[in-house]
Amino acid sequence: MKMTTWIRSGLLTVLGCAVGLGSAEARVKMVALPERAATVIRLDNPSATLIEEERVLTLQKGVNQVDFSWNGVSIDPDSIRLKVLNHPDQVTLLNVSYPPNEAALVWEISSAEPVEERVRISYLLANIDRLITYRFLANKPETQVDFKSYLVLRNFSGEDFGTSRVQLDYGEAFEQAIGHEETKQLLFLDAGKVPITKVWEFDANQLPWDPEKVEGNVGIPVSYQIENKEASGLGKNALWGGKVRVFQDDGHGSTIVLGEDSAALVPVGEKMKVNIGDSRDIKVVQRKMKEERINLRKNVNDQVVLYDTDEIIKTTLENFKDSPAVLTVIEYIPGQWDMVECNLKYEKKNSEKIEFQVALNPKEKKELMMHYQRRNLR
Repeated sequence: MKMTTWIRSGLLTVLGCAVGLGSAEARVKMVALPERAATVIRLDNPSATLIEEERVLTLQKGVNQVDFSWNGVSIDPDSIRLKVLNHPDQVTLLNVSYPPNEAALVWEISSAEPVEERVRISYLLANIDRLITYRFLANKPETQVDFKSYLVLRNFSGEDFGTSRVQLDYGEAFEQAIGHEETKQLLFLDAGKVPITKVWEFDANQLPWDPEKVEGNVGIPVSYQIENKEASGLGKNALWGGKVRVFQDDGHGSTIVLGEDSAALVPVGEKMKVNIGDSRDIKVVQRKMKEERINLRKNVNDQVVLYDTDEIIKTTLENFKDSPAVLTVIEYIPGQWDMVECNLKYEKKNSEKIEFQVALNPKEKKELMMHYQRRNLR
């Protein structure tokens, strides 16, 4: 005996008919309505949502036709998969066909005996997505933050989901129901107290070299840096990018708002950098002390066609705070160059960018001197 079944519950309905009826007649008589036995909403990929649902099919001995329809929702047909769970040695998926001009497909399933078979149906569903947000509460001395991450789940798929298991690729999975046009915010990662480093950053390409010659107050951007590693209580997975809101304990039983920033994806071992505003507690003044042409090369007409330069830059760094500070100084030397002398240690980021990490004690003033030669200028 052959049985035709059309499964639908929200996305799916169950209808059936006797052997020999046409397609239109096959979708008239309802024979069962299996509910989802379990549903998993996987949000591992930010551009696609994978739905995995389990259902129990009543199969007859012989070949059964199961018709999967998704009217009113957007499913990628190429992503639909069916897997037999209970009796893979007795129940076999023979083939799949697609009725013309319909949002549907038909599986032919062979069963050695009449059986109640649990199957897993998976597919990519559009218009259900997620946002990641972070909430950091810094302690008064700004040495650590209470690290919390939230999932904002948004469902505009056209489908209502009862209690489902919601999973990202990290953090705790949780059980949650979410209806169509519903948005929910859920705490999924609570890392506890995570160490931070407060860093001031002077970028020579972004900030004025002499703030006294600029109208208005010039602040140095300041940020919290968090290392995504096990020693910090993290480091198990990459941290998805998202909006970060930073608060601080004011020491009087309340909190103040420090700032808001958007963090990029942070791989394991890398640092999350969260800007919390500009500070006027650090002052940077930079001047070019020397720029002289050397090693002149001339053509037959005694015209200079190629030369090098000998350059010296002096940077004064001053900390007005009563506490120590770490200042990142970013400098750029275009073209080919050689460092003749430098009084502070630096890291070469690329061919033109170098970076200094300068520790400043309270009320301390330091000088950074760079003497370099740029080569083969035209």
